[in-house]
Amino acid sequence: MDGTQIEAAQSALLNKTQQSSSGFFIPINDVLIPTIVIVSVAVLLAVIIVIYSNWCRRKSPENDSLAPSIVVYPSYQGAAPQMLSKDIAFSLPQLRGSESLEDLVQEDPVEDVDESDCANQLGGRSQAHRSNSFSGYSLGMIDPTLYQGALQFEEEPDFPEGHLGRIWFSLRYEASSEKLLVSLLKVKNLPSRSVGTANGCDPIVRLCLMPNGRRYQQSRQKKKTCNPFYDEIFVFQVNPKELEDHILKMSVIDTGRGKRRQVIGHITFPLGQLSAQFKTGDLTHHRIDLEKETQECISELGELLVSLLYNENQHRLTVSVIEARNIKFPDERQDSFVRVTLNQHYRTIKVKRTTTVRGSMEPKFTQGFHFNLTSANIDVTSVSLQLFQPGPGYSKGDKIIGKCVLGSYMFARGKALTHWNTALASPMEQVQQWHTLAE
Repeated sequence: MDGTQIEAAQSALLNKTQQSSSGFFIPINDVLIPTIVIVSVAVLLAVIIVIYSNWCRRKSPENDSLAPSIVVYPSYQGAAPQMLSKDIAFSLPQLRGSESLEDLVQEDPVEDVDESDCANQLGGRSQAHRSNSFSGYSLGMIDPTLYQGALQFEEEPDFPEGHLGRIWFSLRYEASSEKLLVSLLKVKNLPSRSVGTANGCDPIVRLCLMPNGRRYQQSRQKKKTCNPFYDEIFVFQVNPKELEDHILKMSVIDTGRGKRRQVIGHITFPLGQLSAQFKTGDLTHHRIDLEKETQECISELGELLVSLLYNENQHRLTVSVIEARNIKFPDERQDSFVRVTLNQHYRTIKVKRTTTVRGSMEPKFTQGFHFNLTSANIDVTSVSLQLFQPGPGYSKGDKIIGKCVLGSYMFARGKALTHWNTALASPMEQVQQWHTLAE
């Protein structure tokens, strides 16, 4: 028996067995294959439906509007963070009805706009034509009412004859921190130190509070300009109870060449004028013309001729008392001598005196004294010169006639300050100056 006959016998035996067990005959291949095909088709249709629904959802206009303008932020109202979304409405304004690029390029010439048109433009309703195609937008327009104070604060076009300069500044007082804020803006029309030049000035501005004025602040130096622009803020600590008693003084100084300094002028502003504005913390704007330093009154006690010479290499200051004139002696005796005192921080460092000149209304002393003075101590140093009438014999009845003080801005004013600054700014150069005697 070959293989073909064996397979036919096994198939006949299997068919008989199925007939005997179930009572009827069902072919296996006829049932299984259609079932697999139906299930496959159903799965394929489900996949197609899911893909189509997702595609339709993505193409829906609601999702398109959310895509570019969605803003997601957390909300912690529930137990866990929730993600919410918010739409942002955005649209571009029309370009004044232009439909093509040629309409934008071919613009009408700029026309004169009156004040009414300007007002309408600021309100976003302007119909005036401009060369810029985007000028019709109301985006980013400036409200001039916010700058009325600044416009009114501009300088006048003309200056009077012999004008020394005009200074612009602002003031504000912070009561909570007890601070006075001085905003130095600019200075205009300063005189040039060189005839025929327009920029022969290197100005600085010094600020202090009177009446003491010992502590001052100084601006940056501006070179080669008679119209410097500073835009600096200075802070002074002032008690509210003492604010009205103070006076703000601002001095403009030309530093010049070779460190020579010359006071151009100054302004004084009593803070009591703005007590109401300071209490509310308002910012006030001011512009004041510079004035010459107040002329010192002629003293009835006399005058003293003094010379200063500073050697910066040896850190030595030489004070020479040359002569005196118009002295008012307490009695008929016309005897006098000068006591020279070097002070630092109001503390006496060294005292020297000249010889006594007898029987002269205009004594000539012609004596010099050397003092050690380092550059670090210049701003805290002063020299006091006192003219005495010696007592009779060897008694200690010396009577003071008058005195003058030379030194930095902490100790001196006017001619005394100018003399001090000039001498220290010109090393190895002898500088002489007459000084009036005060009580």
